Amino acid sequence: MKRSRSVRVLACATALLALAACSGGEPDGPDDPDGGEPAAAVVTRDASRQGPAPDVDGATAGGTITVHLPEDEGPATLDPSASWQGSGRAIQQALTHRSLTQYARGEDGRPVLVPDLAVDLGRPNDDFTEWRFTIREDATWEDGKLITPREVAFGIKRSLDAKAFPLGPGTEYSARYLEGADKYRGPYRDADKKLRGVTVEGRDVVLRMTEPFPDMDHFGAFMAMGPAPEGKASVPPAYGRDPLSNGPYKVESFKAGRELVLVRNDQWNPGSDPARHQYVDKWVFRFDQDQAETDELLLSGSPESQTAISTALGQEHYERGLTELGNRLVHQPSPCVTTLVPDHRRITEVEVRRALAYAYPYEDAWLAAGEVPGATRVHAASILPYWTAGRRDLVLEGGPVRTDPELSKELLAAAGYRPGEYEITMIYYGADPIAREVQGEVTRGLKAGGFKVRAIPVAQSPYNVWTDPKDDINKQLNLRGVTLCADWPTGSALLPALVGSDSLYNVGRFADEEVDAEIERISTLPHEQQGAAWSELDHRLVSELSAVIPVDHRNELLAFGEKIGNPSGDAAIGAPHYKDLFVVR
Repeated sequence: MKRSRSVRVLACATALLALAACSGGEPDGPDDPDGGEPAAAVVTRDASRQGPAPDVDGATAGGTITVHLPEDEGPATLDPSASWQGSGRAIQQALTHRSLTQYARGEDGRPVLVPDLAVDLGRPNDDFTEWRFTIREDATWEDGKLITPREVAFGIKRSLDAKAFPLGPGTEYSARYLEGADKYRGPYRDADKKLRGVTVEGRDVVLRMTEPFPDMDHFGAFMAMGPAPEGKASVPPAYGRDPLSNGPYKVESFKAGRELVLVRNDQWNPGSDPARHQYVDKWVFRFDQDQAETDELLLSGSPESQTAISTALGQEHYERGLTELGNRLVHQPSPCVTTLVPDHRRITEVEVRRALAYAYPYEDAWLAAGEVPGATRVHAASILPYWTAGRRDLVLEGGPVRTDPELSKELLAAAGYRPGEYEITMIYYGADPIAREVQGEVTRGLKAGGFKVRAIPVAQSPYNVWTDPKDDINKQLNLRGVTLCADWPTGSALLPALVGSDSLYNVGRFADEEVDAEIERISTLPHEQQGAAWSELDHRLVSELSAVIPVDHRNELLAFGEKIGNPSGDAAIGAPHYKDLFVVR
């Protein structure tokens, strides 16, 4: 999933723009303000769970909740086939749009994969190359009409339209896995063409794969795996401005980049939904808010603040927030990891790549970016984020990687380089003063570690440069960076995208036939064996190959007003758990 805050915030995360794909999480992780890595945990499944969702203790109906999203521009479109942006996806999946499966919040705060429009979590064949999802008979659109299996199949096929949804999850995953998808352009351009990968048999939507896909039940939680009205009613881009809801809320108004207002959908059937509630009368989402102003509002105790939520808290207000908000300041780990990515065509010596890991000024860069070390940023002991099934912390000889310029110099000397001899060429977003400040810290840190640094300012998203092999500036670089957010809580949602030879997000052009073969092998293993295998590969990529350099795991600081009931985070996506919130009456 793509995590979309403003270019400035993403550019500051590592002095390199961090954009990419997302989902996963870890709930009760760093409630300790000093951070620390929570123990690994496995997201559980409950295929038998049915609606209505269990009541939340003390919940009352009514009221309006206003959600402030500082420096987060929100979704550009509400089209469920296009939704991959972090905050937009969190809002829509929880409140307005349903899919084959979904995540509920367990009693321990951990995500539980449960049915949504399907009656269970799908039924795969023995080798996971075919999945059957029986569509329930009691789910409705906002106009009261029942959702049909044909509409679910249409929505899935629609998401394959790479022209209409070039950056949607359907063009990343469905196009890869569904049989015949490589020659299918979607139902608008290939209206008369059948797609063997998506068919309807009675109440069943049958998905046939080109390769084993054991995590299809997790991917089923994407809105791209949900319904859309057939025909002209859902033609893009118009449908993205006012889509038909099938969740507990519907769209009253939407101004991209500014505001989204949701009101009750009186045609939603709670008996059909195992995880969502409809306690609140109205939701108001205000995008791209000023961080300082939002902090002051949430800490003011004013009537307006009491029913408000902020999806972030600024560095300068963190200590005050701990004191004044108490358990209403939620440290919510996200499924995202930030990495430095050496260009493997240019930085060929593993000692040099390891030297970069010790030269990087982690905490200085975080502080310059306005982050809170140990709270919003935690040192990454491995690539895989907290909630990945089977994840184990990587234990390195001599302890975890931290800034150590002297060790960096020793590693460079072992590779045959004197201090100041090895040049690193990188870019940063030059239009923003904070990005410039962060780059200054990074440059100083790398120089202290024995490197020579050439930092090139660019006037666009650095990610646009990194992913364009024809870009003249990109051709000069030997260090890039990317933040990837796992789309579901297994290694298959992250490692292939980061180091697979043909992946768009493999910006360092790492290529290893053994690693590619191992990715393919692990992907065919039974669920219970995959976690340990992905973790073993994760450790090899970091400790043996230095394929990428894990920098940090991202945590969100969620601030809740005193009349927000059940203040909690969604560990599956790193956002407020909108499904279970209410206004205390």
